[in-house]
Amino acid sequence: MADESQPWTIGRLLNWTRQHLTDKGVDQPRLCSELLLAHALGCEKIQLYTRFEQVPSKAQMDVLRDLVRQAAQRVPVAYLIGRKEFFSLEFKVTPAVLVPRPETELLVQEVIDHCRVGDRQRWNILELGTGSGCIAVSLAKYLEKAWVVASDISPDSLAVAHENAVRHGVEDRVRLVQADGLSLGEKVVPDGGFDLLVSNPPYIADDEIDQLPPEVARYEPREALVAGPQGLAFYRTLAEDGPGVLWPGAAVFVEVGYGQHEQVAELFTAKGRFELVAVRRDLAGIQRAMHFLLVG
Repeated sequence: MADESQPWTIGRLLNWTRQHLTDKGVDQPRLCSELLLAHALGCEKIQLYTRFEQVPSKAQMDVLRDLVRQAAQRVPVAYLIGRKEFFSLEFKVTPAVLVPRPETELLVQEVIDHCRVGDRQRWNILELGTGSGCIAVSLAKYLEKAWVVASDISPDSLAVAHENAVRHGVEDRVRLVQADGLSLGEKVVPDGGFDLLVSNPPYIADDEIDQLPPEVARYEPREALVAGPQGLAFYRTLAEDGPGVLWPGAAVFVEVGYGQHEQVAELFTAKGRFELVAVRRDLAGIQRAMHFLLVG
């Protein structure tokens, strides 16, 4: 950090870090600088703006320098500070899980809206590929009638999801299962099948992963991102094998990538087993959340 003639106050640090991260191509550099500085100081982000003239200690400055250095190398800020807000809840995140994204909140809201209709006493929900548990935990937190089986192939992911379920007091209604796709094992599927399946699956094509921002391509778990030549492998599995764990009339909600909704709709409806109910756009206008009904 140049120009040592002036003290490094919090206000000055915020401005310098924002500009440095901007120069390095980091997305949302102002927010990132606030999160990093608040983490280094051990305070809430909002408190930075009541301490503009405060000068951090040498130890705090050392922590901040290391955080900024890594952020400039495009390490996700959520990994650096160990947390990410999702659906108004704070979740622990590590490099073992995808960073929860705002567009996935649409998927959660669609499921909540669906489950709040009617007088059902219990919703047996299956989430595939739970990662940090942000979907499963949010559903259990906001739907008192939801009982969620959340699966993932990664034991490290499941450990993070467990911590998040405990953090938000829903561990009694979120059952975590290590499984590869729909191979759930014995005594996991309820009698008659699940009422609802939800998933934000891998949907990046194999040859597209390296075109993504460095934060994603270099640091987030590839197995949670990539799904075959067209990014459709997981949807194909859900469409073909999903009926085996669902009761007739069950709902399926999936997140899809940019421009994939028509192909995904074809995979689900081709054999007449699913009916497309709705496709919802995210705040960027992208067709993002799809709702299907098991009819045959």
